[in-house]
Amino acid sequence: MGKKVLDIESQNLDIVEAEFMNIRQSTIKAVEGGHIELQQVGSLSIDGERVEVTQGAAVIMKGDSLTLNQSIGVIATGGIINLNFSAAPVTVSAGDATVEKSAVGVLAARNIEAHNSTALLMIGQNINGNVTTLLDWRSALAIGGIAGGIFGLFSLFRKR
Repeated sequence: MGKKVLDIESQNLDIVEAEFMNIRQSTIKAVEGGHIELQQVGSLSIDGERVEVTQGAAVIMKGDSLTLNQSIGVIATGGIINLNFSAAPVTVSAGDATVEKSAVGVLAARNIEAHNSTALLMIGQNINGNVTTLLDWRSALAIGGIAGGIFGLFSLFRKR
């Protein structure tokens, strides 16, 4: 589909491409475009300049501006990321990330603003707000060293 403006509701689609799109209550394999608004949509891949997902789920999300409201994204990458009441196991932002009452696994961004959120590990130049993390940089380094030592020990036994 190569339309400029696309409005879809309650459909099962393979690949959708458009400059502006508003999709509701659908399942899509891949979405690509400029301004993407999704409500109650399940997708494998979303790629756009400005992506807004409300009550949706996707495996891979990529956008210059990525906003998730009550949504789940396995891998979310972008320039500016906003998570509101959402979950994202892996989140990487080139710029700022705002996390509001959400859960993230690993979040890496230049500036992180978190409010009443939880995370396994946050990596950032500036981290502000109320966030509960499972690992800080020291414990992550210790776990990495232990895992590397165990892996090295098993690789020595494997060669003999």
